[in-house]
Amino acid sequence: MTQGMYITATNQDSGKSLIALGLLDSLLKTTDRVGFFRPVFNGPTDSVDPLIYMLRQKYNLTEHQARGGVSLERCIELLAEGNSEEMSSVAVSIYSEMAQHCDVIIVDGTDLYAHAPSTVSFDLNAQVSKDLGIPVIAVVGAQDAPVPVVVNAVDVARSELKAAKVDLMAIIVNRVTPDLRDEVQAKVKLGPSKNPVYVLPELTEIGLPTVAEVANSLGLDQEGMSQEFLDRDIHGIKIAAMTVSNFLNQFADGDFVIVPGDRSDIMVATLASALSPTFPAPSGMLLTGGLGNQLTGDTAIGQLVEKAPFPVFSTHLDTFKAGSAVGRVRGQLALGQPRKIAAALGEWFRNVDDKELFSRLNLERPKTMTPLRFLHNLIEKARSDRRSIVLPEGYDPRILRAASIIVRRDFCDLTLIGNPEKIQEICQRESIDLPMAEEGKRGVTIIDLDNNPYTEDFAATYAELRAHKGMTLEGARNRMSDPSYFGTMLVHKGIVDGMVSGAVNTTANTIRPSLEFIKTREGVKVVSSVFLMLMEDRVLVFGDCAVNPNPNSEQLADIAKASAETARQFGVDPKVAMLSYSTGASGAGADVDAVREATEIVKAGEPDFAVEGPIQFDAASNMDIASSKLPGSQVAGQATVFIFPDLNTGNNTYKAVQQTSGAVAVGPVLQGLRKPVNDLSRGATVDDIINTVAITAIQAQTL
Repeated sequence: MTQGMYITATNQDSGKSLIALGLLDSLLKTTDRVGFFRPVFNGPTDSVDPLIYMLRQKYNLTEHQARGGVSLERCIELLAEGNSEEMSSVAVSIYSEMAQHCDVIIVDGTDLYAHAPSTVSFDLNAQVSKDLGIPVIAVVGAQDAPVPVVVNAVDVARSELKAAKVDLMAIIVNRVTPDLRDEVQAKVKLGPSKNPVYVLPELTEIGLPTVAEVANSLGLDQEGMSQEFLDRDIHGIKIAAMTVSNFLNQFADGDFVIVPGDRSDIMVATLASALSPTFPAPSGMLLTGGLGNQLTGDTAIGQLVEKAPFPVFSTHLDTFKAGSAVGRVRGQLALGQPRKIAAALGEWFRNVDDKELFSRLNLERPKTMTPLRFLHNLIEKARSDRRSIVLPEGYDPRILRAASIIVRRDFCDLTLIGNPEKIQEICQRESIDLPMAEEGKRGVTIIDLDNNPYTEDFAATYAELRAHKGMTLEGARNRMSDPSYFGTMLVHKGIVDGMVSGAVNTTANTIRPSLEFIKTREGVKVVSSVFLMLMEDRVLVFGDCAVNPNPNSEQLADIAKASAETARQFGVDPKVAMLSYSTGASGAGADVDAVREATEIVKAGEPDFAVEGPIQFDAASNMDIASSKLPGSQVAGQATVFIFPDLNTGNNTYKAVQQTSGAVAVGPVLQGLRKPVNDLSRGATVDDIINTVAITAIQAQTL
């Protein structure tokens, strides 16, 4: 039977979109068939409601799984007519339809505080939740209120919901002043109710508007502007009506500059500031009074503006009206900006015990594993036992964007290698908001190769470890000027737990330092790799697809054992198929014999190991074929780990499966080292980097 939960806000601007996002993300760890329903949607149709659209895109929800009921305009009309029953009728009807496609449905209640008395919104949500027969999660917006006021608001909400005879599941206090969060949590926990109460701090960056949100609100021309420009957060507004000197004294990083279109002095000063790594950079500039339209490439100022490393807009509004209009724009989580979503989910999982929250739901855990749920579980598993990872390629914008999101998702600690000023300059140029580690605040730690307390110790250690190869101390110092060697030494020394590299460096450059002094684990003969192949309903492990060109029988056996161990690390029950062009005893030849010998080595060393070989891919993966070729095998037809006989076969096969089946290939995941080091492809995306960091953190938990 489909279960549900109803989110209702007890006041305006409670930030319940964050709650909806957190609930949905948490539920996807438990079940695949999650639905999201807004009885009242914002837009002409539910397909353009920002929150519904964002959740459909982010979580691959169908129109049957993410829906709206009636428009806000229609809801207000019905309430004016005194016809709230129709609202409930529509909600019950759509909820029932969604129940055919969902195991659990999150209902995001109406928020009419800006359009009707607060009692109207409260009564309507209470009635709809009772008509749907689902429990309520009440969201109390604190909005900088002192502790006694927040505690009283929780007590009032609890009492009113009880009086309305709704089934209260939990109360979430959102947008609490960060310094007061722990005090509020301690006092609301003392309440008489057994329902859990969770407290989330105010997240300032969620409320910061982006340049795109301002441009959309004011109808500004965005043609030709990059998405990176438009995604910049606006940290403040500066209306430039003073001298250049006074303006620069008040100008701060991330300010949106509003200036009359004939103030070329301010334009040039802002541009100069943006081009200097030690001066603030604006999020954008708005030229007012219609005068900006006169700036063309034919004028010197126009040429400078066209090349500005920030977005420049023009409006016919005067400066006062433009400033007022920009000031009214508030950021929306529903627009799906990746780092805002990451920050929201980071706070959610830090402050909400989702196992406790969902303890009343009797959800059967699905037998299948979808790519979306696997990737979500990666993040949660990494967060469960926090580790530290170094990224030595600190000047690559993809690495910096990934780091920005990882810090906000808060599942591991990050160290970047590079010059802090240069990294700041790249972040400024690429519109990357990268939080830095400070006392009492999590963020990225940066180690400068030219100025750090480690180099001499690292060089001495390396010289000692490689003395048998003739390494001198001076040569070791030179080696430690290489970010890959320096980062690997951070891992070797235990200063960090793992390393991810390869976005810029080759596989050889990434692995070579590890082979020199991290070395392989005891009993392991060769470093190898696997790809985690995320199929539609399960996860398969393919190895070796990236490292060893022509492994011999002993190496194949070693790869098989290491791949099975990796499979277990990521929740895959290993049933290992040693692949060949022949199945069982049907074929002969040097290649088949090598696979047969490797299989026997595995069986001899691991008698309880589920392994079969030689076996063809079809017999390993298809039960009907397996029943005729290898009847009675505990692996044939149900293999989860596929060991390829050589790199050529493995690399081509994983790419063929990826491209033809739509599978998501995560990796390569290196295995066999004493400490985790993983290699990225040079075409890695930001998501690839995030996933590989999570994988490396999980490996560090068990190595």
